[in-house]
Amino acid sequence: APSPTTAVPYMSVKCIDVRKNHHKTKWLMPWGPNHCEKLKDFDEAVSRQIEANDIVFAVHIPLPSKEMSPWFQFMLFIMQLDIAFKMDNDLKENAEITLDVSLAYRDDMFDDWEEIAHAIEIRKLKCTFGSPKTLESEGRHYDCDFLPFMEIGSVAHKYYLINIRLPVNERKGINVGIGEIKDIRLVGIHQNGGFTKVWFAMKTFLTPSILIIMVWYWRRITLMTRAPVLLEKVIFALGISMTFINIPVEWFSIGFDWTWMLLFGDIRQGIFYAMLLSFWIIFCGEHMMDQNERNRLSGYWKQVGPIAVGSFCLFIFDMCERGVQLKNPFYSIWTTEVGTELAMAFIIVAGICLCLYFLFLCFMVFQVFRNISGKQSSLPAMSKARRLHYEGLIFRFKFLMLITLACAAMTVIFFIVSQVTEGHWKWGDITIQVNSAFFTGIYGMWNLYVFALMFLYAPSHKNYGEDQSNGDLGVSSGEELQLTTTITHVDGPTEVYKLARKEAQE
Repeated sequence: APSPTTAVPYMSVKCIDVRKNHHKTKWLMPWGPNHCEKLKDFDEAVSRQIEANDIVFAVHIPLPSKEMSPWFQFMLFIMQLDIAFKMDNDLKENAEITLDVSLAYRDDMFDDWEEIAHAIEIRKLKCTFGSPKTLESEGRHYDCDFLPFMEIGSVAHKYYLINIRLPVNERKGINVGIGEIKDIRLVGIHQNGGFTKVWFAMKTFLTPSILIIMVWYWRRITLMTRAPVLLEKVIFALGISMTFINIPVEWFSIGFDWTWMLLFGDIRQGIFYAMLLSFWIIFCGEHMMDQNERNRLSGYWKQVGPIAVGSFCLFIFDMCERGVQLKNPFYSIWTTEVGTELAMAFIIVAGICLCLYFLFLCFMVFQVFRNISGKQSSLPAMSKARRLHYEGLIFRFKFLMLITLACAAMTVIFFIVSQVTEGHWKWGDITIQVNSAFFTGIYGMWNLYVFALMFLYAPSHKNYGEDQSNGDLGVSSGEELQLTTTITHVDGPTEVYKLARKEAQE
């Protein structure tokens, strides 16, 4: 697949809006048949006595002779200001810029513009000046951080227009002490159409495969004479959460303007993460040979509780950002000091918790391996058939545990990297290039893992009876009956499960 996203730089055009009452209905176009009257720079505005309130920065998306497409899925915009140093108009400490922004769309070059959103937003300027602030340095530009500007969860229209005003009110101190702004640049980031198609194709292909194995798995369990045990229920729940992520609802985003798709995607992924992390804890716990009473969810509240709390915190954080953006696409939690600190705290705490969780999981896996190794010491005393049977089971189980650890490590890395990638435009200094192989690879890995779990943990229906040729195995029928008791489908889900739980009758 091509790289997941593309970044397109846009330079705003300075338009003159000479109407004193600033009608909301008039949209200023930077180019084309009905383009606005343009200014080259602010020196021309001063010479023509045009006030700051009469200047509108206009940006048309996309660039001339191109169209936007629903396959782009989302649009994220970052703003960069070109601010020049002037002795008599210096940039104040902790300066704030007030933006009066409007967003409109149309699907034909000759249609009227329809408004999507209008807001008055405040952004903090974080700028540094490399030279000494003397007369010789006048005209040099500050080095300013990127500012989060806008995010839309669907690209349902062909053309978009952004009009930005910088209203000045000296009495109220609005846009005073922000230096001499020369230009406003925007960077537009959207998903690549080619990557979207590969992603959709994967989801469409994987949905029926997981559904089929789920139906087969649950049918196997219902054929048993006993009730399903906790491990089987949790594996089935994991299958349900995987199917929830797989169902390609995104196909509808091509035909409908569903701006909530980003938020919905985050919620789906969050449910799967929480389910996967809880499953790993229960999976290891159920194979422990301690004397704790297992096979009850209440026995795992200490481990599963924090996962639920962490997931809920991340959900609240997401609602504060993407939830509000459904109403106001210009909103960003990163614009205020408190919001930035909260957002950073959420991500750092989530990252630390994940790393601690992974270490705890490694410790549990080590304990399970030690217990199974202890069991292996009794294998030589068994007959050849039983020994081979158990050696095969132990090998499969160890293999599954190592795959689990590899999946856990990749999932933790994926979570941290995706958070950093998403945040790097907002933080400014951290850049990580993530290619599409990483996204599709992790997604495919989850599906294969869930598929393998259901396949390996479906209860066995094999009956080793008297009709088997015992002579070939070199065992007596009495021994064969003992083997049958370990494989019988009355008390446990798998032989390994019972072996680890001291239920194998030797």
